Amino acid sequence: MDNLCKLGTLAAHVLLHHLRLENYQPEDIGIVLSNSNASIEADVKYYESSKAYPSPALFVYTLPNIVIGEISIRYGCKGENAFFVSEQFDARLLHFYVMDLLRHQRIKACICGWSDVVNDTMEACLFFVEVGNHNGVNFTAENIDKYYKQDLNGKE
Repeated sequence: MDNLCKLGTLAAHVLLHHLRLENYQPEDIGIVLSNSNASIEADVKYYESSKAYPSPALFVYTLPNIVIGEISIRYGCKGENAFFVSEQFDARLLHFYVMDLLRHQRIKACICGWSDVVNDTMEACLFFVEVGNHNGVNFTAENIDKYYKQDLNGKE
């Protein structure tokens, strides 16, 4: 498993360890992630391996959405999913896309957020959004951005 998948599955574990996903059907839980470097670390490793003999074990990780697959396997999620690559964290895009999936009843809950790895820098900030359950926090682009910035700066 590459570092992007390790980071994403670890962040999902921290996010989900106390939640009861068994209350949902597998197709009711979606995953929407984003980052700014796609799978560059795995891409570079694969490129280097291709000089001698391309490694199929590395090739599979040259797609950033593989982290979604790893999380889906571990937690049994089979709902809609997407992976976006943008220059920086885009709370508005994340909010728009997740809310569209929830409003049109394609999913009932969503693991969403940012998971990025480049060189020795790792960033992850994930959210779990449910239809009708806000836990006192509204799922808005402003709140997503606020919590991302707090998480990035190490504040609680």
